[in-house]
Amino acid sequence: YVIGLAYLFSYNLLQFCGHTWTFANMSARFLSFGGDALAGTFYFVGVMMCGCQLLSILELFHIADGLEESRLLPRFVQVMQRNFLLFLIISQEEFQSQTVVCVLFYLWNMLDLIRYPYKLLRLISTPTFNMLWVRHTFFIPVYILYFY
Repeated sequence: YVIGLAYLFSYNLLQFCGHTWTFANMSARFLSFGGDALAGTFYFVGVMMCGCQLLSILELFHIADGLEESRLLPRFVQVMQRNFLLFLIISQEEFQSQTVVCVLFYLWNMLDLIRYPYKLLRLISTPTFNMLWVRHTFFIPVYILYFY
């Protein structure tokens, strides 16, 4: 039990750090270069996004093995959809410089910057009411933007 808890804590912390790095670098580039930064987003943060998204496949095993309490099907759809889109972007160089890639990465990171601290708090204590509210409310407008 302790090893599983330490593993999940390390995994969630690593994911949080990866998404924080990606979000911070995308924001810094946007603030420094303005709209010109949008086209180069994939070249600057693509490797980290790929790493984080590939690692997210492990979450399916966490759920299947009972390490995490979550529903497998919705998480499976989300992980596979993100990985499919990401590797579609990687394989098509003309997509990599599109503004939609930057927007997509921002939306993914905003969701994950809430998801992973929530999971970390759930492992070590009970999340606060505000954290629960943000976790279960914020994704609604972000998903609407995501599919728009």
